[in-house]
Amino acid sequence: MADLGETKTALHRYLRLTRDNLIWKLDGLSEREARLPRTATGNNLLGIIKHCLNVEAGYFGPTFGREFPTPEELVPLSALDEDPQADWYATEDETKGGLIDLYRRVGVFADETIDELPLDAPGRVPWWQPGHQDATLQRILVHVTNDLARHAGHADIMREQHDEAVGLRRENAGIPDDYDWPAYVSKLTKIADRFE
Repeated sequence: MADLGETKTALHRYLRLTRDNLIWKLDGLSEREARLPRTATGNNLLGIIKHCLNVEAGYFGPTFGREFPTPEELVPLSALDEDPQADWYATEDETKGGLIDLYRRVGVFADETIDELPLDAPGRVPWWQPGHQDATLQRILVHVTNDLARHAGHADIMREQHDEAVGLRRENAGIPDDYDWPAYVSKLTKIADRFE
């Protein structure tokens, strides 16, 4: 059985990797390309970044009695009452570079919380339902990493649809090189068409 230090290190590593992978999905995109809605519900790559940075700031901040040094840069919970999508898009005053910088600073803030507390450190999530608000750092690490990984999957698809940039990580895509993708897509289409 792994000791708690190894468990914490592994959980923290996966959170950082997921955060970094989300950010690199914006590499090379213009302001317009980063903001452009790519689904029927308006999902866009920069909006995912804004949502995830607010998720991390909340879960690794107020949950453990900490406040991000510049809370005015975050979307307050009260803003979601007026616009439930307020943390899912960049406003005209926000920039791709500014939100990426903010996410990196939120990442440092979250990492400090994780580094300073043991996995069994108690926290309280104020926006969870009463009676279910208590959580440990371990639970929050798993919860946030799961949430970010889900959104990283969204970002993967949106970026591939935009310019066919694919892959798990910048340095290792995790897919075959020099593969005949059009032939592969044709093969899968033919299989699917058999079920008309």
